[in-house]
Amino acid sequence: MSPKPPAEELDVDGTPVRLTSPDKPYYPELGEAGTKRHVVEFYRLVAPALLTAVRDRPTYLQRFPDGVEGEEVYQKRVPKFAPEHVDTVHVTFPSGRSADAIRPTNAATLVWAAQQATITFHPWHCTAPDVDHPDELRIDLDPQPGTGFAQARTVARDVLRPLLTELGCEGFVKTSGGRGIHVFVTIEPRWTFTEVRRAAIALAREVERRADGLVTSAWWKEERGETVFVDYNQNARDRTIASAYSLRRTARATVSAPLRWEELADDLDPDDFTLTTFPARYAEVGDLWAGRGERAHSLEPFLALADADAEAGLGDLPYPPNYPKMPGEPKRVQPSRARNS
Repeated sequence: MSPKPPAEELDVDGTPVRLTSPDKPYYPELGEAGTKRHVVEFYRLVAPALLTAVRDRPTYLQRFPDGVEGEEVYQKRVPKFAPEHVDTVHVTFPSGRSADAIRPTNAATLVWAAQQATITFHPWHCTAPDVDHPDELRIDLDPQPGTGFAQARTVARDVLRPLLTELGCEGFVKTSGGRGIHVFVTIEPRWTFTEVRRAAIALAREVERRADGLVTSAWWKEERGETVFVDYNQNARDRTIASAYSLRRTARATVSAPLRWEELADDLDPDDFTLTTFPARYAEVGDLWAGRGERAHSLEPFLALADADAEAGLGDLPYPPNYPKMPGEPKRVQPSRARNS
C-alpha cells in the first residue's frame, strides 16, 4: 500500500488552505482527471465567479467524502472545525429552529469547502444581513419523465424569456448540471419569502398557459405527466438551487453553467460543460453572470399576475412536506389519496 501523500498548502488570495489526499477519486469514471485535486483546482479557478453567485448568502454544502458514488452529506450548519476565514450568518428554518450557516465572503472559503469534499454549493436566494427578504426570483424548469433538456430549452427560450421581457425583467439563464434549466431574476429585497413564492406560482401558471401543454405547475408528480415542471417551491424559505459554477453529482462531472440566451440553440448539450471542459470555456467567456446584480427588478408585475389569478379563483399551492401547514394552503395530500379516502 503506497503511503498517503503529504498535505499541501494552497495560497488562495493570501489565505492558506490545506489540501489533503489530493489523489482521492471524487469522480471515479473520469480516472485521474476526477480526483480531489482536480475538484479543488476547479473551484480555485472559478472562485471569483462563484463568489459573485454566493457572496453573503446562507450556503449549504453538498458533500461527498467518498466521492460522488458514495454517501451524501448535506451540510446546513457551519461545522465546528471551520477555519477563521469562514464567515457565518444566522438563519431560521421553516420549523422555527435556527442555526449558523456558512456565509461565503472570500475565495478561500470556497476552496476550503472543496477540500471538505463539497461538490455542489446551495445558496439561499437572499443575502446577509437581511435574510428574510429574497433578492432573487428563481425559476427551475424541471423536465419530468418522458421529457428532457430539449423541452426545458424550448420552454425557457420560446415561452419564459418573452414573458419576462413583457414583465420588464431580465432573466439570467444557466444549465442545472442535469436535464433542467434555471433562470434567475434579480429583485429588490422588499418582499417576504411568502410573497416571492406567490409571485413564482403566478409566473409558473402563466408559463403553463402559454406553453401549449408542455408545462405544468402541479406539485404532485402523479398529475404532471410528460411535461416540464416549474418548481415554484424553490422560492420558499430554506429551499436552494445549485449555484452557478457548481459541479454536480453526475458521472461526467457536469457543471451548472451560465449561458448567453442565444446559446439555447437546438444543438446545445448540457453534458458539454464538465469538470474537464469547463475551464477552457471559462477562460474564453469569463463570468457571464458578472452584471447580474446591477439591476434589481420590482416584484409588482408578478404579483399583479397573482392578483388576477386570485380573482379567477386560483389560490395557493402545496408547500414542501417539511413545512408546517401554511395559511391559505390547500390540503397537502396526493389527489389519488384524497379521492380514495
